[in-house]
Amino acid sequence: MAEEMIIFTRTYDFISWLLPLAEKFPRSQRFVITQRLQNAALNFQESIIEANALRGALRTERLRFADAELRKVRLYLRLCEKWKWINAGQYHHVSEMIAEIGNLLGGWLKLSLAR
Repeated sequence: MAEEMIIFTRTYDFISWLLPLAEKFPRSQRFVITQRLQNAALNFQESIIEANALRGALRTERLRFADAELRKVRLYLRLCEKWKWINAGQYHHVSEMIAEIGNLLGGWLKLSLAR
């Protein structure tokens, strides 16, 4: 499916953007918020890869897990912006990336539920 391929590309682009940036966050937070943000982003990516290999209820379950991980990413990014670890331009950019990924995931989940 073309939609599935796009989500993999967009997620890869997001992770490639996020991980180097997160290394610049305050050292005191590297093992708290930074680690949780990175883990949620990587868990999301792994979940969509796993979902792609599954069918039926198992796929839907992995997609729902991916959705929960993406919600965590949104929360941690909002905190990063609030605490000025990322600037307004970076936050705007990453918000657009996450919104697109979320829309792609939502479409894939709807399709999975319809089958």
